[in-house]
Amino acid sequence: MPESSPFAGRHIAPAEVAEALGLSVDEVLALVLDGRLRGARLGSPAQWRIEEASVVEYLDDQTEEARRMALWRQSNAASFPELWGQGPVRNPD
Repeated sequence: MPESSPFAGRHIAPAEVAEALGLSVDEVLALVLDGRLRGARLGSPAQWRIEEASVVEYLDDQTEEARRMALWRQSNAASFPELWGQGPVRNPD
């Protein structure tokens, strides 16, 4: 099944990624070196380029992590009677 993006397989400059993610270029390169973004030095002279698909995957991972943290905080704030459906509810919706 083909990619839905017209830029499938596109490699973008770290500065563009940094602007899109609200990070510095150094932070983006650190993410590449940590393996959280896929990138390579391409061209002559060699310059860093990052796979667009890896940026999308990184954002998906960050969204999932934020969702899980929100659920964790919510579960820590809930009382046991709220969880089991018995007793008074401290914070009704």
